[in-house]
Parts: sequence; structure tokens; C-alpha cells
Amino acid sequence: MSSVPAVPILVFSDLDGTLIDHATYSWDAAKPALEALRACGGGLIMASSKTGPEIANIRAALGWSHWPAIVENGAGLLPANGSGMADSTQYSKLRAILDDTPPALRQHFRGFGDMTAAQVSAVTGLDAGQANLAMTRAFSEPGLWGGTAEQLDLLLNHLSQHGITAREGGRFLTLSFGQTKADRMAELIAEYQPAHTVALGDAPNDVEMLQTADTGVIVANPHRKALPALKGEETGAIIRTALPGPHGWNAAILGLLIDLNLR
Repeated sequence: MSSVPAVPILVFSDLDGTLIDHATYSWDAAKPALEALRACGGGLIMASSKTGPEIANIRAALGWSHWPAIVENGAGLLPANGSGMADSTQYSKLRAILDDTPPALRQHFRGFGDMTAAQVSAVTGLDAGQANLAMTRAFSEPGLWGGTAEQLDLLLNHLSQHGITAREGGRFLTLSFGQTKADRMAELIAEYQPAHTVALGDAPNDVEMLQTADTGVIVANPHRKALPALKGEETGAIIRTALPGPHGWNAAILGLLIDLNLR
């Protein structure tokens, strides 16, 4: 049995386009809800395609380093109070498979490992230091797809023979060896045994996480196509925010804390 004290609510949150503004990378609009969550004894698990070092910095800036985080789209876990650095064996293996992929299949995928730090800065909007952290990968490879849907199917069929799968996030197509945010979420729920779980996200790679939680929140993101109707919306188990990014995050969490008598 876990020795970790029970928490009244455990929040699993995507970052870009959800807790963090898609364009400005600011989370200021979510500060009231973050403080209310802290005040009621709740927990916050960041769950993103970002790397461990990236999330370690964000987690520290928000004051939530005492909670673990889900990194690289679920391919890894960042321990509480950890620096984010991890063994890069999986990433090296993935890049080797990409390097051996026939050029006709590979040519339209441009991963972070194919870019310079300046190019990663250009496609992400991150500064040079943050871009270097985004390139410090241990498990997965995000990138841009420039081909057709049919060409993507051919590439993914080839990569699947090597155990590699793809997830579409808010900005990038991310390749990994198959773990998802929901897989890690289930592990952490089993460890912490929260009274209520919430998941918030805006992209296809968040869907399983949204459907695993007691309450799923689809956060509006005007910068991308909205998620289609999901199972659970008809019963209210999954809701949508009217406001985008951290503004929507803030409203949803404050509302849920009131509904659960935690505020």
C-alpha cells in the first residue's frame, strides 16, 4: 500500500495550448486556479511532449516540483524534485531507425534531431536556451510532417515494424516506442489514490488521458482544429472550455473545485 497521503484531487495537465498559452508561453491567467488547487491540498501532474529538463524548469517556476511529471508524450516520467536528465538510449535507438528508413519514406519528416537549435527556435518560438532543452531528448522525436496523408501512412507502416508509433500534438508529430500519457497517468493514479482525477488537454495526443480521468476538460485552442466529439461528453464526464489556454484552464479548475466542495 502506498505511504503517500491521499489527495482530494489530482490534476493531469497538458502544457502548450492548455496550461500555457499557445503563442506567449505564459501561464499567468491560470494562477488563481493553481493557488486554489494548492490551498485545497490537490496535486498537479504536468503531462506534455516536452522533455524532462524543459518540464523541470516549468514545474519549478510554477512551484510544483514536489510532484512528478509525465514527459515526452508519456514515454517517460520525471520524478518529483528531479532535474529532468535521463538516459538517452531509447532516443538514440529511435534516431538510428529513422536514419535507416528509405529516403522516399523519410524525406517529408523533419525531426528535432534534423534541425539546428536556431531552427528549433524558429518552429517553436522558444529562445536559444529553451530550444536546447527541447533538443535534450531521452525517449521520443517530435517533428514536422510535410508530405501527404498517404505518404505519412507509408512511413508509419514502416516504422511500426520497429515498434515506433506516432502521436499528433498541438504543434508536432511525435514518434516514440508506444507509451502514452494515459499509461503513465494510470501508474500515478495507482500510486497516489486520489479521491478525484481531472485531465486537461487540447490535442489528439491528450484524448486517452481525458477519457481516463473522472473529469476530462478539452481546453479551447483557436490555433488548431478542435477535437471531435468524444465519448463521455454526452454524460458530462468530458467538458469543453469556452476560453482558450490558461484562461480556460483557470475557469475549468475553479469551477470543478467549487463543484467538489474544495473551494
